[in-house]
Amino acid sequence: MSLRRIVSTRAAPSPASARYSHAVEVNGLLHVTGQLPVNPDDPAAPLPEGIAAQTEMVFRNLALIAEDAGYSLAETVVARIYLADFDRDYVGFNSVFHRHFADPSALPARTTVGVARLGRGALVEVELTLARRELLARSR
Repeated sequence: MSLRRIVSTRAAPSPASARYSHAVEVNGLLHVTGQLPVNPDDPAAPLPEGIAAQTEMVFRNLALIAEDAGYSLAETVVARIYLADFDRDYVGFNSVFHRHFADPSALPARTTVGVARLGRGALVEVELTLARRELLARSR
């Protein structure tokens, strides 16, 4: 039997222009909706300048959602990254990404793609899939 739980948190930016959940948990996997570098304390504020600052804000939002659902970023098994200017921002994005996933033995699977445009003119969007520690321990 599949157990499904919708995760919505006031700590992360609210869905402003579309209807979606911050995350959906199914059978111990948390699927976190792609996050933009929107400040949850002031969603109408301009986005941070530059890829490093935007990536940090994205990971702040991802962590807020994960933690509110009872997970941590360390439980990430898949990361999907969307860059508005792949050639310019790939290295800068990686400098922040690798700080959040520093353990080489626990790196998530990852896809990074360049896209034509992201919402609000953002430089980066990231979505994650996380697995409960118990699932990770059983799979070893």
